[in-house]
Amino acid sequence: MARSISYREAINEALVQEMERDSSVIVLGEDNAGGEGAPGERDAWGGVLGVTKGLYDRFPGRVLDTPISESAFIGAAIGAATRGMRPVAELMFIDFLGVCFDQIFNQAAKFRYMFGGKAVTPVVIRTMYGAGLNAAAQHSQALYPLFTHIPGLKVVLPSSPYEAKGLMIQAIRDDDPVIFCEHKAMYDVVGDVPEEPYAIPFGEANIVREGGDVTLVAFGRMVAVAQEAADELARSGVECDIVDPRTTSPLDTDSILESVESTGRLVVVDEATPRCNLAADVSALVAREAFGSLRAPIEMVTAPHTPVPFSDALESLYIPDAQRVVNAVKKVTSWER
Repeated sequence: MARSISYREAINEALVQEMERDSSVIVLGEDNAGGEGAPGERDAWGGVLGVTKGLYDRFPGRVLDTPISESAFIGAAIGAATRGMRPVAELMFIDFLGVCFDQIFNQAAKFRYMFGGKAVTPVVIRTMYGAGLNAAAQHSQALYPLFTHIPGLKVVLPSSPYEAKGLMIQAIRDDDPVIFCEHKAMYDVVGDVPEEPYAIPFGEANIVREGGDVTLVAFGRMVAVAQEAADELARSGVECDIVDPRTTSPLDTDSILESVESTGRLVVVDEATPRCNLAADVSALVAREAFGSLRAPIEMVTAPHTPVPFSDALESLYIPDAQRVVNAVKKVTSWER
C-alpha cells in the first residue's frame, strides 16, 4: 500500500525496516543521535537535516554519535563492514569527502579486488550534495562524479521519495561499498511510497517519460527539472524520453543507448560542474556507441565551471533550470545539417 511521504521520511523508513530485519545494520555519524541519551535536555537531531530522527530510542546501542572526524568514523564504518556489520555512515556533506577520501577510494573500494574477490565490504555512506539552500561554496557541491570515477564503489542518486526508499534498502543489502547521494533540497519533496519494504536493483534505469523526439538523461534532482521542461515542450508538440539512471556506477548504458537510437537526439542534465562530469561521460558514451543514430549534436545542461555562489540570485543562475533544458531541446530539434 502506497501513501505520500517525504524524501526524508522515505530514507528514514528504509533505515527502520532494514534495522528491524537485520541486527547487523548500525547507523553512525555526526549528530545522528544529536546528543540524545546524555544528561540534560533530550536533543535528538537525527543528523543535520533530521533523516535519522527517532532511530536512537528504537534501536538502543545501534545509533552512534561520532566525533567531528570524518577520517575516523568513515574508517571505523569500513572496518566494521569487513567484520560482519552493515554500517550506514553519514558523511554530513559530500564536500567533506576530502577528509576521508583515502579510506574510501584506497581502502573500501579496493578490498574485493585486492583479496581475490573473497572480501566483502557492505558499508553505505550517506551524504548530502547539491545547491539550492544557500549553503555556499563549501557545502553545496555535486561531487558524485568523483566517486563514480573510482572502480569498486557503487554510486546512487535517488530522484524521488520512491527511489530513495527502494535504493536505500538495496544499498544496505549490497555487499559492496555504496555512496548514497541525497540532494539536500529534496528532503521535503513528497511522493507515493509503498509501506512495505522493497529494493530497487542497481544499474537499472527508470524511464520516467516516453517520447520520440529527444532523449533527456538527468541525474538526481535534475530529473524533476527535466520533467518540468518536458511538460512545457509537450505543449508545443515536442515529446521527450526521460531516462533516470538512478545509479551512476553501475550505469545502465543499454537504456540510454536504446533511447537515443530511437529519438536520434540527446540532452544530458547534470548539476555537477561541466568538466569530467556525468553529462560529459554520457555524451562520450553516446558519441562512441550510437553516433550513427544521432540527428543533431549532443547538448549538455550543467552548472558552470565555478564554485557554488552564496548569493540567492547567483545561486539561482548557477543551478540548471527547466528553461535551460527547454532551450537545449529546441536547439537539437531545430538543428539541420
